[in-house]
Amino acid sequence: MRAGSLEHLGMPAEDEELYRCLLRLAEGTPPVLAEHLGMPVPQVEERLERLDAMELTSLADNGSIRPAPPAIAVQRLIGLRLRELQEELRRVAAEQRVVESLLAERDAGRPVPRDASERPAVERVEGTPNVRAVIDELTFFTREEGLTTQPHGALSAASIEASRPLDARILRRGITMRTLMRPAAVEDVPTLAYLQELSAMGAEIRISEKPLERMLVFDRRTALTPIDPRNPRLGALVIREAGLVAHLVSLFERMWSDSVTLAEAVAARPGPEGELSGIERRVLASMCRAEKDENGAREVGVSVRTYRKYVADLLQRLGAANRFQAALLARDHGWI
Repeated sequence: MRAGSLEHLGMPAEDEELYRCLLRLAEGTPPVLAEHLGMPVPQVEERLERLDAMELTSLADNGSIRPAPPAIAVQRLIGLRLRELQEELRRVAAEQRVVESLLAERDAGRPVPRDASERPAVERVEGTPNVRAVIDELTFFTREEGLTTQPHGALSAASIEASRPLDARILRRGITMRTLMRPAAVEDVPTLAYLQELSAMGAEIRISEKPLERMLVFDRRTALTPIDPRNPRLGALVIREAGLVAHLVSLFERMWSDSVTLAEAVAARPGPEGELSGIERRVLASMCRAEKDENGAREVGVSVRTYRKYVADLLQRLGAANRFQAALLARDHGWI
């Protein structure tokens, strides 16, 4: 394997040959690439599909295929290789029952059942360190989805640092992460920066104006809720009873449907006193020209329900009876 070869990063030699050809040409079509490489077009197309699956190519406006920049290509290959290694190590750990062996060692002599099937439907775990240990364990075994609510708004620096590696691990594994926060999270600079960091990694973050119930749900099979919502440090209840977990998931979905995306919440932050927020200005401009709410919502980039909520708020704020009157009053205010 020669120095500088992408085979070191897991790319087959024949795919690397095509990627390097694209780099030399800057762009090309399958027939052009086939001519340069001296191979049949179907073979080139097959290799291009593999490069596309690795996100190492893109389609230009003229229909030609362009290579991803080398630095980005290397980062994507590293990411793919890391995910493959993580899955392989996770598979080996599961097959060898490594975690179960360590848990049995930890629980030796304790009057608690070791078999997961014998665990209580509701288990009381006291103290923050013990709760974090449970969350670590549940996160490790999560395969599909994690649901979280944070009813207290801003996160402490300690909470962010404790959550960052766990959240990053979940997202790197391709697991769906949905998190609900209160508006105070958008106003706190460190919290907002962390949420935007998670969002960039693929997490779905929404902001709710309504009160939230604190919970964490793993694969819709296990849930954590506070022993005492007024004192989260007291500990948590680990819930494995299917009916109770389903009820919590249903509650989460209702809270989720009553929330807005993080981007919408950021755009809706109020401007200087007496002025509209950025999203309010866009809604106001849209409602003056869009014939249907669906068109206006699409133009602004929000759901129809959220769009109508902004329209209703603007009508009330302006004291307008209808949208035509709102447009006239908005001009008087200098808003449009």
